Amino acid sequence: MTLDWTKLLQSAYVKDKSHNGIQDMRIKKYDFDYSRRTFIEKTAAGGASGGLLAALWPSISASADTSKAYPDELLDIETFTRGQVKVGDTINKDNVFLVQDLLDPITFQQVMQDGRTFHIQSSEHNAETMFPPYFLDASIRNQGQAKFGVDGNVYTKTGEPWIGGLPFPEPKTGNEAIANITLSWGRHDKCIYATPAKTVNPDGDVQFEYDWVWAEQQCAGLVHPDASGPYLKGYEDLLRLQTIWFTHTQDVKGHAFLSKWKYNQKEIPALFGYLPNLKRVRRFPSNQRFEAYMPGMNLYLSDAWSSGDPMLTWGNFKIIHRGPMLTSSHSQWTPENENWRPDLVGGAKNETYFNVGKSLAPEVIVFEGEPIGYPNAPVSKRRIYMDVRSMGGGMSITYDRNGEVWKGLEGGGGQLVSGSQSINAKDGRPEWSWAWAISHDVQKNNVTRFHHAKECKGNWESALDPDENIVKNYMTKQALRRLGI
Repeated sequence: MTLDWTKLLQSAYVKDKSHNGIQDMRIKKYDFDYSRRTFIEKTAAGGASGGLLAALWPSISASADTSKAYPDELLDIETFTRGQVKVGDTINKDNVFLVQDLLDPITFQQVMQDGRTFHIQSSEHNAETMFPPYFLDASIRNQGQAKFGVDGNVYTKTGEPWIGGLPFPEPKTGNEAIANITLSWGRHDKCIYATPAKTVNPDGDVQFEYDWVWAEQQCAGLVHPDASGPYLKGYEDLLRLQTIWFTHTQDVKGHAFLSKWKYNQKEIPALFGYLPNLKRVRRFPSNQRFEAYMPGMNLYLSDAWSSGDPMLTWGNFKIIHRGPMLTSSHSQWTPENENWRPDLVGGAKNETYFNVGKSLAPEVIVFEGEPIGYPNAPVSKRRIYMDVRSMGGGMSITYDRNGEVWKGLEGGGGQLVSGSQSINAKDGRPEWSWAWAISHDVQKNNVTRFHHAKECKGNWESALDPDENIVKNYMTKQALRRLGI
């Protein structure tokens, strides 16, 4: 049976409820409603930083321990649910109501109506597991140095482009929140992601299949110790360069696209593409940002990292909610699986979604923005769910021009450590990256799922801060032609 997702989600909103359950007999300094009351007060007042018992970022800077900023009930799922949900439990349609207030509405309906399940993980409180190591170093080193200029862009106190790490580790506004995501997507100076993807239709059949390679080069805010400074020489006017090229299937193989982002966030990135059938590179219009790269994909340029457009081409950002949430923010890498792909679950044939874990995050900011720079965009707003500890967007929900839920982009990631296997940075510390993503068009009920793989077709392999000139190799018009051959 095809689900009417639009009808199911018409009343989607962020909500808070008090919790019912067995009486807790322990004497506590903070009762179970303390967090709820405080989050409501913080959201209403505005201008609040992360943490309830103490400011979050000073705790991270001092010891990387995020637990000191929150009461016990927000640090453990069993305590939060008064014993009704425990680590190791599987959440399915029979018990999802126990955690409904901790889920976004799309994930909740996937579990309720489409057979999706997920398992409960223990909570993680060490901030070092939530960032690439050099990015965290820069965030701590450069805290307090960011400001918005009169033009709306982020600068240092001395008026220079941003120098690396989170510009606003304690965001008090929606503008500060979106800047934390937009100024560095993958949080590495350069990265290459080999990415297999499949689009599954409402009947559970794989309708489209692709492999692509996604490459990013930061031009401002460089953080790797091998970098000569915070800016890429010769590209000081840019924020980033980003290329995607398709290696599978045969009908899309050779298509390649390059985006050049100016540091000025009011400028729409120049988009160039190589089309094999025309055997030439052409420039694409700005409205291409709201169209699928290839037929059947739910992923658009605008969707990338929940902030695929320059932040000043969107506006009216506002924080609408703060509270706990179940997120996929650690232990998501599965190197023991073939090509690192997570197991599958749910949908008509039990192969629509990734079967992943979620743990209790003590505080998530929910904020919204509108595409003010795109008058013909098919989007009215985007709602982003951001973990306050890492400033990462684990879920974004896009609304169509009628204000109805259109699609959700959910992602999971964490340190690249699993058992005895790990990927380490140059200094030996564990690396961090995204692991998987699910883009669900709820109006068509199509799901595009893709993951950060070891490799993809065409013999391309993933790499974080690789020792090669990826600008020369992948991010010029000449490189697009080579990739398209």
